[in-house]
Amino acid sequence: MKKQIKKALPVPQNQSLVAARGVSDEAGLAQYINTIQKFPILTAEQEYEYANKWVQNQDKDAAEKLLASHLRLVVSVAYDFRNYGVPVSELIASGNMGLMQALQKFDPEKGFRFSTYAMFWIKAEIYETILNNWSIVKIGTSANQKRVFFNLARAKRALGIIDNNLSDEQTKQIANYLNVPENDVKRMSTRISARDVSLNAPAHADSDSRDVLSNMPDEKVSVEDTIEQMELRRKGYDLLRRNLELLPERDREILRARRLSEPVATLESLSQKYGISRERVRQIEERAFNKLRDAILKETQG
Repeated sequence: MKKQIKKALPVPQNQSLVAARGVSDEAGLAQYINTIQKFPILTAEQEYEYANKWVQNQDKDAAEKLLASHLRLVVSVAYDFRNYGVPVSELIASGNMGLMQALQKFDPEKGFRFSTYAMFWIKAEIYETILNNWSIVKIGTSANQKRVFFNLARAKRALGIIDNNLSDEQTKQIANYLNVPENDVKRMSTRISARDVSLNAPAHADSDSRDVLSNMPDEKVSVEDTIEQMELRRKGYDLLRRNLELLPERDREILRARRLSEPVATLESLSQKYGISRERVRQIEERAFNKLRDAILKETQG
């Protein structure tokens, strides 16, 4: 899929398509950032125009301008994750791939700004890169484990916890704060705190013993399981999209603004937009969410 995306996008003819190349090394990072700051930030109207040209006519010049204007967004997101042990240049390269995937899937008629939509894909690629490079010890990839992985430090700061070896009470506090099972907190905290081990080091003190790599079981996910997971995600997205479209327009827009957008719209801004009270906005959001949830549950359980 990623190779197809690269092939579908324009071949770099000038500086503005660094989006298709990313950053090759740390030495070029400063120059890269200096270059992308020269690209203009597009207005909502320009975004819509270029996105339409790309979607309808595969206009590569329009795609190039749309991508180039969002490269600084990728850098901004990448720097938020600079303390995870992966070079910023690699995070930027991954984020740029997410940006290109967003362009392939973006529908300008849905009413979203491209930056809002692209943020999900940029973060998804960066998350994957961090998880794949974090440690020789395999990091769990469930949604809860990823939540703990990326939010453990923030949760500990918020709760005033400075210990690396968490007590049962501290584990419970963090689990409640992140809304995840305590076992996921305990396992992920242990993995993050553990030192990496060379795969070629002897498994025991005896120098003649087999190395660690030879004793490790093959835990690689099968192709069949991977395909099944991808299909489940696709079906889930389609289910959400279809049922979201069934909601009344105002309900749908408020729900998107409050629960499906980043940054999240405030009750105050929406109350001003629709000329209703903040409490009424909250009620509409809650009603729309319940309708959406019930419709999805009915369809999946029926």
